[in-house]
Amino acid sequence: MLVAARAVHSESVPIEAVPMTHPQPFAAHFGGPDQAPDALRDLLARRLAAVPAGGRVDWVTYYFRDRELARELVRARQRGVTVNLVLEGRPRVARANEAVIRILRGSPGGENGPSTEPEGTGREGLGNGLRLLAARGILAPRGLAWKPQVHEKIYCFSHPEPVAFVGSFNPSGDRPEDDPEVVRRIGDHRVAHNALVEVRDPALVDCLGAHVRQLQRNGSWLFRRGPAGDHEFDTGSVYFWPRRGPHPVEAMLESMQPGSRVRIAASHIRNPGSVACLCRLARRGVEVEVTAEHTRRRVPPRMERRLVAAGIGFTRLGADADVPMHLKFVLADGPAGRRLAFGSFNWTRPSYYLNHEVAVITGNEALWSAFDARWRELAANPAVVPPHNPAGHG
Repeated sequence: MLVAARAVHSESVPIEAVPMTHPQPFAAHFGGPDQAPDALRDLLARRLAAVPAGGRVDWVTYYFRDRELARELVRARQRGVTVNLVLEGRPRVARANEAVIRILRGSPGGENGPSTEPEGTGREGLGNGLRLLAARGILAPRGLAWKPQVHEKIYCFSHPEPVAFVGSFNPSGDRPEDDPEVVRRIGDHRVAHNALVEVRDPALVDCLGAHVRQLQRNGSWLFRRGPAGDHEFDTGSVYFWPRRGPHPVEAMLESMQPGSRVRIAASHIRNPGSVACLCRLARRGVEVEVTAEHTRRRVPPRMERRLVAAGIGFTRLGADADVPMHLKFVLADGPAGRRLAFGSFNWTRPSYYLNHEVAVITGNEALWSAFDARWRELAANPAVVPPHNPAGHG
């Protein structure tokens, strides 16, 4: 457990951060059953503990159930750190975030008490630094209910040097675990297959932090004109959703020439249009491989059958250890060079059109090689999934 720092005035004068000293603009961090439990959670906790009074923390995430990490955010604010957190207020498992929300609001009784205080009023919480977003569902084709979600996972820290972590990891596990039913539904993300990329490039870090703060101030832009969703830098490009126009990851894939190789790690594949894009690639001579989640709800068998029929290599991961395969990245290798896409995006229609999502596309060779190595590690031990494996993690 981290030790709480002495509380100081919450409006301390900002202090200057140390400039970036790392030679590489990115670093990859992975979670999984072959890694230490809580590896990614503890990475965030260490960075949070290192932010001094006058520093800043800007986070946006979907599931947040880690009560101790929530307390550390509150302690950071109490010692003079500016803390902004945007959190999905109505996730798929509706009660999942409730205990943490009570802590962050400073509600009487903490995580066990009623969440009676309005957002931003808790004297012992994050105050106005907490923003819950809970959009209503909308009518979807065939009568399905689509609900916009805050699905991004971005964690920005001003000190000891400015960094941002972007990827697939939510702090959705807890210690001790008091609600095993939630874990049964969403999976154990303390040991799930996940990734966070440590972004060190100052321009990208500034862009990601400004995005979180804008979301915290203004809320969702789904039903109004929003900010530009594309940001290009020397080390890579950042894309935000909801957005209009072509899907940037699909656009990258459509540019691949025959003889190229594409490898995709995807936790959710339910959009027929996404599957059609991958099938077109395979049929024009691109070698396509997909590693997907082992549960049928996230990746229905009909999607698997279409991919396999197009000649796409398809495996499911996570069944052997009964953990979620929550990775979301694309490795592309062709005559025009190597590209990597990573972030929070899923291959589903809500992710394409409604959700708040983030993707980074880069040609950084060191980061590409790190994800290539991780792919090879996972491919060496693929899960064998029974043909009637029940639907599982959410």
